[in-house]
Amino acid sequence: MNRGVEILGLGHYAPKRVVRNAEIEERLGLEAGWIERRTGIAERRWAAEDERLSDLAVAAGEMALSRAGVTRGSVGLVLLATSTPDHLLPPTAPLVAHRLGLERAGGIDLTGACAGFLYALTLADSFVQVHDAQVLVIAANILSRRINLKEKASAVLFADAAGAMLVGPSTRADAGVIAAELKCDGGGYDLIKIAAGGSAVPYGAELEAEDVLMCMSDGRAVFQKAISMMTETSRAALTRAVLKPGEVRHWVPHQANVRIIEAVRRGLEINEEAVCSSVYAYGNSSAATIPFTMSILSDQRCFQDGDRVLLCAAGAGMNGGAVLLGL
Repeated sequence: MNRGVEILGLGHYAPKRVVRNAEIEERLGLEAGWIERRTGIAERRWAAEDERLSDLAVAAGEMALSRAGVTRGSVGLVLLATSTPDHLLPPTAPLVAHRLGLERAGGIDLTGACAGFLYALTLADSFVQVHDAQVLVIAANILSRRINLKEKASAVLFADAAGAMLVGPSTRADAGVIAAELKCDGGGYDLIKIAAGGSAVPYGAELEAEDVLMCMSDGRAVFQKAISMMTETSRAALTRAVLKPGEVRHWVPHQANVRIIEAVRRGLEINEEAVCSSVYAYGNSSAATIPFTMSILSDQRCFQDGDRVLLCAAGAGMNGGAVLLGL
């Protein structure tokens, strides 16, 4: 019997602290309304001083598991997509699995930047089919501790949040990843980066504070490459699935900013009513935005069996892709 992979539960978490545009505009000397006009973002959430990345991930994962109502021993793997782990070593996923009571699960971190959830989801889909086990996919970031608040390009966009998706075996062969197109463009590797802290430029007393914060060297190039990558990979996934854009019931793009989302939507000719977005109130939390948006809008969207959901993202690296899901 051909088996598929179904979504068993969705979860999300956003920190309590609301950071409105006025706070950032005042710090950067921008006129009132500048950020929303340029990005479509009105506010975002930032983690409290005592919150760790693992705290956000556990909260979202707990919601997904509770909504699914599954036995925790049936979860075989935890995949944590993050660019801001608790520590460079050890990985954070084992701690998250432990705190969630997933005693039979393995756990690894994946560093795929804004596209991290897509990579984790495709790996999870394969694991479920091969091992007949459930996989908890969590994407979470605390980017407020990685942005340079003096740099306009990144300070106005990034936020903190976590989203989770529990997937497991299904008797429906048309459920799960129907098609995927993953892509990277190393020619844009340095467009978004944290210069120091890795093996290329290790930590040292001579480092400036800005060296360990995010830098976006060419916002226009990032904008153009993101639109191109999200559009091209989405078209490829749709073609592989023999599906037309109008047949996509729900479109959940990475919540980079409204201008990128709208440019990709127009390029793909996706119906406006298919768009799922949370960027206005929650900003850009990198890999977390796709599962976060699906979870927070799940009641409103009324996801149903047989729906086709298109996901796409692009980010640092340049790393991106598109995944077509069958619900």
